[in-house]
Amino acid sequence: MSDAADLSRRTFLRSIGLSVVAAAVAPERLFAADEQNLQDRPGQSEPDVEIGMTARPAEVSILPGRSTKVWMFSGELVKGPPGTVTAIPDSYLGPILRLRQGQKVRVRFHNKLPESCVIHQHGMHVPEKADGHPRHQIDSGQTSAYEFTVMNRAGTYWFHPHTDKRTAEQAYFGLAGLILVTDAEEQSLDLPRDEHDIPVIIQDRSFDAQNQLRYIAHRHDRWRGFLGDRILVNGKLDFVFPLATRVYRLRILNGSNSRIYKLTWSDGSPLTVIGTDGGLLESPEVRNYVMLAPGERVDLWADFRGRKLGDEITLRSSPFSGVMPMMGMGGGMGAALPHGGEYPIMVIRIAREEADQRVLPRRLSQIQRYRPQDATNAKTPRSIHLSMRGMAPQLNGRSFEMTRVTRDEIIPLNTLQLLEFVNRDYRARGMMMAHPMHIHGQQFQVLNREMAQGFERQYATVSQGFVDNGWKDTVLVMPGEKVTILKRFDHYTGLFLYHCHNLEHEDLDMMRNFLVQA
Repeated sequence: MSDAADLSRRTFLRSIGLSVVAAAVAPERLFAADEQNLQDRPGQSEPDVEIGMTARPAEVSILPGRSTKVWMFSGELVKGPPGTVTAIPDSYLGPILRLRQGQKVRVRFHNKLPESCVIHQHGMHVPEKADGHPRHQIDSGQTSAYEFTVMNRAGTYWFHPHTDKRTAEQAYFGLAGLILVTDAEEQSLDLPRDEHDIPVIIQDRSFDAQNQLRYIAHRHDRWRGFLGDRILVNGKLDFVFPLATRVYRLRILNGSNSRIYKLTWSDGSPLTVIGTDGGLLESPEVRNYVMLAPGERVDLWADFRGRKLGDEITLRSSPFSGVMPMMGMGGGMGAALPHGGEYPIMVIRIAREEADQRVLPRRLSQIQRYRPQDATNAKTPRSIHLSMRGMAPQLNGRSFEMTRVTRDEIIPLNTLQLLEFVNRDYRARGMMMAHPMHIHGQQFQVLNREMAQGFERQYATVSQGFVDNGWKDTVLVMPGEKVTILKRFDHYTGLFLYHCHNLEHEDLDMMRNFLVQA
């Protein structure tokens, strides 16, 4: 049996420390047995927070005239502090789940869609059964429970479907919400709160003449990833925020299927970054622009003091290059919003004057820095090669298989691992494109980026926009680039996915499993 298939039954059993006499046990049974000792189990303890979450079809007003059919999550607080479940105002997106580190959480998921679904808690460190692996998806009309303790530090996380080969379309039609975690460290800071702490979900969409969402039309569109011709913020077109002459915290999520943004302010003001995927940075970073790939988040300290009533400032995506294939197989060229083009995202309009004496903290948080020499595999990094040959996005030449792993995808529990994403398939150079790579489970740290010769000109249009000094769960890997990361695999055993967060690529099986075992 080749290394790309699952391990031979005898080798597999040895690898998890079971006797060969257990060879008749199916892999799924083995995974389940391995999980039971370490993972939160339904009924193990009473939760501090219980939420009812329903996925259902709906109709909403997005454009003038006819309503638009969408799919949406709706949440109900069953138990827990008031304000735990809140809506994104006037939006079909959401809800927002506001959690605190240390809380025990139970989410009861009701699937009222006409097809299977499962929810992934993106960026959250949770057991496999709460993580949204597609082997746990449920059919229409069924209910499941996700139980976990909030182990994450304060930060901006989110949830979305992770259904087998249906993730992209389900997310496109509206299934996405936010998880905002707080902790004592964040609470000790004088950061903007309540109505001054603003979620910003950026998505691109297309509509037909009847105001209905229009999705993939051609196979090439799926291969490159969906690119819409309209920008929505929090589910609204031509979005305008009426704000005051004060400081705000903007929690920005790239909720698009495949579009990458180069965020800039229209007046040339720098962006002050205070957080990324896994929460607050150690100290603020000032950038002329910030790159934001699908699945990534960035928290901005947005200071509008000194501006006049009626002033407008636009958050834009500025021009860049190098993210799409060079062979011309549809990079959005000729579309209303070419990938890497320039266009507005939202407008900030100064609508009122308010006094605000808040000062940007010099120190935001403490981050424990990993050292490569402490990794279990310090001399032998796990390399993950990204390729697009034959219209088939793959990882190490392999496609997704529901419960299969190879020898190099088995990871010992409670270890620090050195991994590298390599986007250098020179034999298919014309098909190379940027990939936002996401790993489920704990956040990781970016150790370094290395760019191969011949890609420098395009890379120069994006390279100063990567904010890698904080905790990450998604990292953009450009053509010709090798990105090395350090990641721990603690607390939970089982299958945890790693994949491209271009959601069309994910559905085309550019996804694999890590098997974490004790």
